[in-house]
Amino acid sequence: MTIPEEEVEYRQHRFSPPPGATEIFLVRHGESAPARASEPFPMIEGQADPDLAPDGRDHAERVGQRLAGERLDALYVTTLRRTVQTAAPLAAKLGIEPRVEAGLREVHLGEWEGGQFRRNVAEGHPVAIRMWTEQRWDVIPGAEPTEAFDGRVRDAIGRIAAAHPDQRVAVFTHGGVIGSVFAQASGSQPFAFLGADNGSVSHLVVTGDNWIVRRFNDTAHLAAPLG
Repeated sequence: MTIPEEEVEYRQHRFSPPPGATEIFLVRHGESAPARASEPFPMIEGQADPDLAPDGRDHAERVGQRLAGERLDALYVTTLRRTVQTAAPLAAKLGIEPRVEAGLREVHLGEWEGGQFRRNVAEGHPVAIRMWTEQRWDVIPGAEPTEAFDGRVRDAIGRIAAAHPDQRVAVFTHGGVIGSVFAQASGSQPFAFLGADNGSVSHLVVTGDNWIVRRFNDTAHLAAPLG
């Protein structure tokens, strides 16, 4: 039976990932231990490697509950233990061993590693003010050049996407990395997406060279009751 042209309906489009695309849930690690001048953070390969704070462990449990039903095919962490600790509850729920993607470790902060970055930002250090104004990490002495950081982040996302066509993965990573991903995806200013909260979930779809922003800084699960 032929439907008369005037009765054909054209409904609003509902997004679905293109064939071969990879859905990536980027999770910022839970809150890490506070920085203290008397007790610098332990270091690994020149970068600060603090444990999760008690609130951060709560964030990890809530993230695990939030993502347990998302039909995930793989989990990724970085070389820094706060991401491993944040991923642990979800990994246990799903029975998935997280893979390590070193390219998604946090930006290297040069002479401000070990907790000094937090102190200098909190105290309004002139270089910290310049960093925010110029939106560049490498105004910090010895810090990773911004272009190099963005490049390694893009390469790492590309590797994950290439390994998981038509799949969904969760990546437990860092605030600077999430900021870089979404700035590159949207073509925004470099620090426009630097405010992802601890334990937040952001959602990216990668299809070829195109990065599609679906969600940024979802924190609804952080206020929900733990089941």
